[in-house]
Amino acid sequence: MAVFIKKGHNGENEDEFKTYEEQVIDGLDRGVMSMKKVEVEKESWDMNNQEKIEAAVEKKEEENALFKVGKYLRASRRYETAAKYIEYDTDFSEEEKKQRKTLKISCNLNNAACKLKLKDYKQAKKLRTKLLETGSTNVKALYWRAQAYMNMAVLDLAECDIKKALEIDPNNRDVKFEYKILKEKVKEYNKKDAKFYGNMFAKLNKLDVNSNVSFRLMISRIYAASILFGDHFLTHFVFVQNSA
Repeated sequence: MAVFIKKGHNGENEDEFKTYEEQVIDGLDRGVMSMKKVEVEKESWDMNNQEKIEAAVEKKEEENALFKVGKYLRASRRYETAAKYIEYDTDFSEEEKKQRKTLKISCNLNNAACKLKLKDYKQAKKLRTKLLETGSTNVKALYWRAQAYMNMAVLDLAECDIKKALEIDPNNRDVKFEYKILKEKVKEYNKKDAKFYGNMFAKLNKLDVNSNVSFRLMISRIYAASILFGDHFLTHFVFVQNSA
């Protein structure tokens, strides 16, 4: 098989005859050149500080593009790669440390957003917590960690984060709207709690003193756990029971 390829410049055309095999070789050459470009990319430990920052920025921009088109898993991996470039700052100047901190906050926030989209609520919470432990009072971090807590049915901790976020930014519409959703969830779980305990004690009252010892033992353990751990345990327990 052969083809004619039109080539030329400034209106002067020249027909070039190429066989199929030659086209394949050209394609392979381009592939090899691309591979070489990837292979010469430095590892983070071979980079100077500015190169690390530039590499992290480049990866973050790639990640942002992936996130926008819904490629959350791939975006998450690239956010992690970007963060690794600037993981340590022992040799960074003060200006470079500022750049690094801004980049790390952005990468962790965006990565946590990916985790929320992927319904990986534990990792989303972990990333937000890591960010907040650095002393950051980022409203987005508190807001998204609250969302993660809500999806894990840890409503008391979700409320703490939302209240902190509102202390920082009382007029934030997203946080206020999330607080409204949280209050509705609390009402819903309170109703489930009441129904659960009503059914539990109704069943308990029907039992003879010597019958179904294992059920009585389970009830006593639940009651003891509720005293020890408080509403958080009960909310999570009822959530699991109702989801089963």
